[in-house]
Amino acid sequence: MTHPALTANSVALVTGGASGIGLAAAQKFASLGMKLAIVDQNDTKLAAAETLLRDAGAAAVMLSKTDVSQRDQVEALKDAVASSLGGVDILMNNAGIGGNSSCLGTFDQWQAILGVNFHGILNGVQVFAPDMIARGRPGAIINTGSKQGITTPPGNPAYNVSKAAVKAFTEALAHELRNTDGCRISAHLMIPGFVYTGMTGMDKNGADAKPASAWTASQTVDFMVESLNRGDFYILCPDNDVPRALDEKRIAWNAGDLIENRPALSRWHPDYKDAFAAFVQRDG
Repeated sequence: MTHPALTANSVALVTGGASGIGLAAAQKFASLGMKLAIVDQNDTKLAAAETLLRDAGAAAVMLSKTDVSQRDQVEALKDAVASSLGGVDILMNNAGIGGNSSCLGTFDQWQAILGVNFHGILNGVQVFAPDMIARGRPGAIINTGSKQGITTPPGNPAYNVSKAAVKAFTEALAHELRNTDGCRISAHLMIPGFVYTGMTGMDKNGADAKPASAWTASQTVDFMVESLNRGDFYILCPDNDVPRALDEKRIAWNAGDLIENRPALSRWHPDYKDAFAAFVQRDG
């Protein structure tokens, strides 16, 4: 089975599409003969991406330097894509930023992370989805979340909150789309594992070196496409270090904090260290 939008001459828009997972996804779509709209903030990477995508077989390539956190820029992007490529069939809201944060950090720090990671996705969906539905064509909206938006580990709460918001929003979006008459658009939550994108690790000489535990961006995208073809909503990606079974245990333990009234983030609480280790080792 193949997702009906993954066909030649469909139009895919990928934000954060000039590097990492976004670029790998764009290359995969290009290899299917699709038309590509690539959004990024880096002119040099955009230019390099265009060459790669044309070499990969893209039917057409459009580039846009757009700040997805700014609604007016996303609305201008919609008009440009409609004029150049005719509309969008696959919308991959992938742009995201990291950084450091704390609960008592600055408002600007939180605003920057939430602006791209959540409002960028909200803008993308609200600006593009109505026209995607109206076109009456099969399509897909893929929003890139994170395992940190599910298990919310300590260390960067602004990032966790942004990705938790993406999860909740995309779940609600999937429900709304499947209950919209005539809608042929599916929604999916992309949840990458540990992915090497060229900046993940360095060897002892300072050169790029893929950690053994990481997947490549291409491996991650291959898994994403397989999941799309199965019709999966949750695209929970493993890597070379964390298999799905371990992800499931971590997610189940996190939910258990609420059910069993444990302390928040008990997985990282010293009083629950042994209990969590035993839970992970338990069969079933």
